[in-house]
Amino acid sequence: MSSSQTRIPIKLHRNVSLVRANDPLVIEELLARKPLARLVVGRLSETVVLVRPEDEDAVLEELRRLGHTPRLVR
Repeated sequence: MSSSQTRIPIKLHRNVSLVRANDPLVIEELLARKPLARLVVGRLSETVVLVRPEDEDAVLEELRRLGHTPRLVR
């Protein structure tokens, strides 16, 4: 297979929610906490992670516990 025909693996995620932070340190803090880290199903960038929609409330609650003021956008 030539380089022009090289296959690039692609993941398609359905029914997920994004957690986006302005500061990458917030995401690092989130991932460092086991209750939150277990809810993350993927990381898209240094400021964006994926969570299942059914875990949104748990993520919001834990972020508030950490002193953050998350905003839910639908």
